[in-house]
Amino acid sequence: MELLSPRRVQSFRSIREKEVLNMIKSIALQEGSAVNLSKKISSVTYSITSLAAFGKGSKYHAKFMLVSDEALKLLGGFSLADMYPSVKVLERITGIRKRLEKVHKQVDEVLENILREHKVKRAEPKPGSGEEAKDQDLVDVLLKVQSSGEFGAQLTDNNLKAVIFDMFSGGGDTSSTTAEWAIAEMINNPRVMKRAQDEVRRIFGERGTVDESRIRDSTYLQAVIKETLRLHPPATLLPARECSERCEIYGYEIPVKTRVIVNVWAVGRDPNYWTDPEKFNPERFLDSQTDFRGTDFNYIPFGAGRRICPGISFALPNIELPLAQLLYHFDWKLPGAVVKQEQLDMSETFGLTTGRTQDLELLPIPYHPFSNNSVAC
Repeated sequence: MELLSPRRVQSFRSIREKEVLNMIKSIALQEGSAVNLSKKISSVTYSITSLAAFGKGSKYHAKFMLVSDEALKLLGGFSLADMYPSVKVLERITGIRKRLEKVHKQVDEVLENILREHKVKRAEPKPGSGEEAKDQDLVDVLLKVQSSGEFGAQLTDNNLKAVIFDMFSGGGDTSSTTAEWAIAEMINNPRVMKRAQDEVRRIFGERGTVDESRIRDSTYLQAVIKETLRLHPPATLLPARECSERCEIYGYEIPVKTRVIVNVWAVGRDPNYWTDPEKFNPERFLDSQTDFRGTDFNYIPFGAGRRICPGISFALPNIELPLAQLLYHFDWKLPGAVVKQEQLDMSETFGLTTGRTQDLELLPIPYHPFSNNSVAC
């Protein structure tokens, strides 16, 4: 689909590089102080997703970020009403339905304004057509698809708003969660951290910063990301699927219309398929052809088949670039209050994604002296 085609994702490269570099500069200003990397990484990935979706000129960025944050907290939270959906009184007792309706209305209003803003911009005369396609954001692409009717059934504004929200919630949270887990695992495995840093610093040498031109040459960093996704898939459970025909799995009959949920977390730690499954070992992927595309059913962090996550090509650069920049520009240590522990607490918390229970706070030690030249794009 044009919405997340490789060409379209590549068109957002300048956004990614600028936003990640801004994050690096802000961390450099906190030299000597602990940095909450969880918040830094989350902020940059949501900013990238927002700019890619709405464009640089939208005046609704801040408002959408605010209401979306509240919506994601509610959607990822636990409620007794979810466990006992037939007991309608629980929705009133917990107040969850009222809160959801309020937040839904707020999100809908902001998205309505964003669509209206883009429709007005599309109606304005263009001085030339050369830059028009290049400057299109994801909302522009959706409106173009809507007006063309290329999918047969007419896409309504509500359809577009649903796609935008799914894109934002899925694109930001999964990328930031994966990058955060990768750093945490490398802190607990200094050998892996050093090898990944040495590789990134060798590839980009004295250029002063990292860009996307050679980031795929960092084979060990790619292995680190794959291993992180094996141990910490952003979505522990894949979205439910419905059996279209009766089948049998290991002697169990699965009737037609049965809802099946795949536990990706358990698949990635299955000792029948993985050696030392609980060990963080990126080397297992160095000589392996295993990829993210669902070709190997013992490794499906993004799902598989026709229903595989369509945002893989958008998510990966949002993981690779922040990680490479953080590894290139800084050495990382635990703050004094935590350094007495042998390892970071790796407890998980469940929501829309499976993140860390505690925010990741680390002490950055600049690898290069920062100057205007060393951080210039």
